[in-house]
Amino acid sequence: MNINFKELNVNGPIVIGVSSGSDSMALFHYCIKNYKDKIICAHINHNVRKQSIEEEKYLKEYCQKNNIIFETMTIKSYKENNFENEARKIRYKFYEEILKKYNSHYLLLAHHADDLIETILMKITRGSNINGYAGIKKISKINNYYIVRPLLDYTKEEILNYIKDNNIKYYEDDTNKNTLYTRNRFRLNILPLLKQEDKNIHKKFIKYSQILQEYNDYINYETDKKIKSIYKDNKLNINKFIKLHPFMQKNIIYSILNNLYNNKENIIKEQQVENIIKLINNNKPNLNLKLPNNLLVIKEYNELNFTNDNIKTKNYKYKLDNEIIIDNHIITKINNANTNGNDICKLNSKNIKLPLYIRNKKNGDYIEVLGLNGKKKVKDIFIEKKIPTRIRNNYPLLVDANDNILWIPNIKKSKFNTKNNEKYDIILKYKERKDINE
Repeated sequence: MNINFKELNVNGPIVIGVSSGSDSMALFHYCIKNYKDKIICAHINHNVRKQSIEEEKYLKEYCQKNNIIFETMTIKSYKENNFENEARKIRYKFYEEILKKYNSHYLLLAHHADDLIETILMKITRGSNINGYAGIKKISKINNYYIVRPLLDYTKEEILNYIKDNNIKYYEDDTNKNTLYTRNRFRLNILPLLKQEDKNIHKKFIKYSQILQEYNDYINYETDKKIKSIYKDNKLNINKFIKLHPFMQKNIIYSILNNLYNNKENIIKEQQVENIIKLINNNKPNLNLKLPNNLLVIKEYNELNFTNDNIKTKNYKYKLDNEIIIDNHIITKINNANTNGNDICKLNSKNIKLPLYIRNKKNGDYIEVLGLNGKKKVKDIFIEKKIPTRIRNNYPLLVDANDNILWIPNIKKSKFNTKNNEKYDIILKYKERKDINE
């Protein structure tokens, strides 16, 4: 092996993820012999095999012998059903803590060319976007650090030859033979067949990956420009979105999800992106879609909201004194008003029963609309005014002590509102919280 650290732009202290397996031990050994700056060995005891303790002890002694800083942690228990995914999250959290501790901006991992082939095949099988189909990058920027994979050009066979030539001790992980794991099935069953067809098949996959990464860089550049004009504060403008080419639509959704999942969660699937686009193109104005990690995608007429699914409706009823604030709604008693729009409510206390209350909507609510000889369901008014479904149940309504709906603030007045030249002694004004400093 011949790794050029200058070419990889690696300088300063580096953290190396070392498992004690052949790949990471080969990388670790090479770095000790050829990289003179400070090296930190970061080891995770996954606590699933009996020999894990022995491996940790060996690595600690190996680091002491070579005057290398040794950092380790043991995973005490697993809470998720997906072991691989949970272990990966814990691993990277630990790596980031060590990077911060030693003010390092480089994490070296021992992924190699065979890993690249397996990853690409897995992505093709599961479905992904161009970035996913490209597999593993040699250099990736995550937050304020880089993940560097110096062995990505080398096969497992070349790494084992390096191990043998340098008489490096390593430990074999028996779980690598367990076909319950998807990667192992590709490694044990598919990869050998590909290498029979072409012993240098890894070079073809490396080239394939590089080409897709170049395409992806350009697509990301164009996607970022489009997103700025149609997506803000977790809200997507549907009218602008549907005018874009379908390919660009998919990439925008992928980009939004990657950002919301912090580019760390390996949970974004092609089917989820397709389901979001179907949601957008559905003729129904109000729909929602649940995604992993409590992410909720809500279609509200011309807007698509990406929000947390933990938001729940709570019934409320508050006595109105001088002012009340509910979510982003502000209702205030004022002394006079020059206007008489739906943001203003003028009442005569002789025509209603005090005190006044603010409450949220109940099933079957209706209002006797000002100027209309009859009742109208509050639900129907919300639909006509295109009030998003998730807002309707929490929207404040003004009622009197008899529970008559007097006003749907900023939307509709009741017959209890005074007409021109009629006497009134109560004036209320509605304002959205975002306007409070105007």
